[in-house]
Amino acid sequence: MAKRPDITKPHGSAPASAKLDWNDLSVFLTLSRHRNLSETARVLGVNHTTVGRRIRALESQLNERLFERSRHGFLLTEAGHNLLTHAEGMEQHAHSIALEFTEKSAAPGGIVRLATMEALGSLYLAPKMAKLYKQLPSVRIELVTASHWINLSKREADILISFPKPQGRRIEVQKIGEFALHLYATPGYLKAHGHPKTIDELKRHRLIDYIDELVQISAVRWLSDIVQEPPVEFRSTSLVAQYHAAAMGLGIAMLPTFVAGRDKRLVRVMADRIVVKRDFWLTVHADLLHLTRVREVMAFLTKLIDDDRTFLLGGS
Repeated sequence: MAKRPDITKPHGSAPASAKLDWNDLSVFLTLSRHRNLSETARVLGVNHTTVGRRIRALESQLNERLFERSRHGFLLTEAGHNLLTHAEGMEQHAHSIALEFTEKSAAPGGIVRLATMEALGSLYLAPKMAKLYKQLPSVRIELVTASHWINLSKREADILISFPKPQGRRIEVQKIGEFALHLYATPGYLKAHGHPKTIDELKRHRLIDYIDELVQISAVRWLSDIVQEPPVEFRSTSLVAQYHAAAMGLGIAMLPTFVAGRDKRLVRVMADRIVVKRDFWLTVHADLLHLTRVREVMAFLTKLIDDDRTFLLGGS
C-alpha cells in the first residue's frame, strides 16, 4: 500500500493532484459548519470514521492541514479557510445549476452564525428566532453573544450586528437602523429616593453602569454621554445584569429600548431631557455574500430592525 504524503511538510513540498473528489469536499464543508465528527456524520448519514477518513484523504491530497482540533471542536486552519471559500463557491454554483435546469425554487439551507452584543442577542434577537425559522425553515442559526469584537475575517461568525461601525478588509458594512437609550428605574426606587430633574440631582442617585476598565467596546459608555465621571454604585460587565439590578430597584441605569422599553417594572427617568442614540451596523464578509442563506438572514434582520424602528427609537 502506498504511503500517504505527510501533511505536516512545508508548503510546496509535493504538488497536489488537480483532481479532487467532490464527496471529500462535501464532507469538508459539513465538518467546517458543524465542527464535530459525530454531528457531521449524522447530517451526512455516514459513520464518523468515514468523516475522519475523508478529511484525512483530502488533507493528504492537498498536502495541507485543514483543521485543528480544540475544546471547541474542529477549527479551520488558514489553509482550511482558503479551501472553504472555494468549496462554498462550488457548492453555490452546483445549486445554481440545479435550479436553472429543474426550474424549481429551493429554500436556502444550512447554518448561519450570527454574532452580536449580549443583551441584543439574548433579549431582542433570540425571541425573534421563531419568526425567522418560520420564514426560513431550512436555515439554522448559531447565535454568538460577546462583549468583544468578533473577527469576521477569521470566520468567528458569518454575520455581525454591532453598535460601532466595524473596520476591516473584505467586509461589507451597512447601517440598518438606530436605537435609543433612556435612564430607567422602578417606581419603588423613585418613591424612596426622589425623581431627579437635573444632572446635578441625578449625580446624587444610585447609578448603574459598566466596569470602565473592562469595557472593550467604547460605544457602550453611554452613561458618560450625559454624566461626566458618574458616581456609580453598582457596576457589571454585563448589560443584562445591569438591567436586572435596575428592575429589582437597585438604582438608575442607562438601558437600550430593546432591553427595557417594554418592561412594566421600569419607568423612564428625565425622559423629556435625556435621550442617547446608537446605530445598528450589519456586517458580513465579502466572501459570503454569494451564499443564499446568508443573504436571506441579512434581509430578515434588516427588515426586523426597520419594522421595529419606532419602538427602538423610544416610541410605543
